[in-house]
Amino acid sequence: MGIKKFRPTTDSLRWTAISDFSELTKHTPEKKLLLPLKKSGGRNNRGRITSRHRGGGHKRMIRIVDFRRLKLDMPAKVIAIEYDPNRSARLALLQYKDGEKTYIIAPIGLGVNDEVVSSVSCEVKVGNTMTLEHIPAGIPIHNVELKKGSGAVIARSAGNSCVIMAKEGGYAQVKLPSGEIRMINIDCIATIGQVGNIEHETISIGKAGRSSWVGIRPYSRGVAKNPHDHPMGGGEGKASGGLPRSPWGQYAKGLKTRKKKKHSDKYILKRRK
Repeated sequence: MGIKKFRPTTDSLRWTAISDFSELTKHTPEKKLLLPLKKSGGRNNRGRITSRHRGGGHKRMIRIVDFRRLKLDMPAKVIAIEYDPNRSARLALLQYKDGEKTYIIAPIGLGVNDEVVSSVSCEVKVGNTMTLEHIPAGIPIHNVELKKGSGAVIARSAGNSCVIMAKEGGYAQVKLPSGEIRMINIDCIATIGQVGNIEHETISIGKAGRSSWVGIRPYSRGVAKNPHDHPMGGGEGKASGGLPRSPWGQYAKGLKTRKKKKHSDKYILKRRK
């Protein structure tokens, strides 16, 4: 797991820094764990663009990742570490004692031939999944559930992890990657360890072409447009145009979009800001 840089023989290669994929042990996905990915081009069910600058890109297949880990008390062996084009983390391919294969998010320190298990309570070991009630405080965890049985939704991207700060009254106080401290039911599950591929944040795409490979289309800056095309357009020379806004006047920095009265506010002990 490292970052690969190039000799600056071209303008784009001067700044390119990509993963060397040295941790991968298998380069073809498991066919039974694939689904087709249909692209929307940023359009909703009425055919109208609701997410701009999306479209094109290389064909992909969805990897079916097991975020629920329902095969309790059955050991599974890691048989491969694979690449997933749909996420920043790597995937670990598991094979259970009964022969079934599944994908999980690969944490740091999990390698081929390692054994992991999912249980209500088990050994505190990287890759093992158990309830928050039996996980000691201060240990990095990832793939954390918010609702019991719904599957992991927190700390799933490269380098992310949470920490249990305390436990009280049937809830665990978990510090999220954003810095927010939130109360989560102790019956929810989490996986031990920190998500791998932590060097993902140091990647530099180097050129506009690589953005189009992943389905991000070109776009113009608001300040480069005319006043009737964008709130930040117009002006003599290079005018800043005021606060960053969308073409429809929606502020892009600092605008709070969360509802003022939301049912989950009572579970948030400390906001991320």
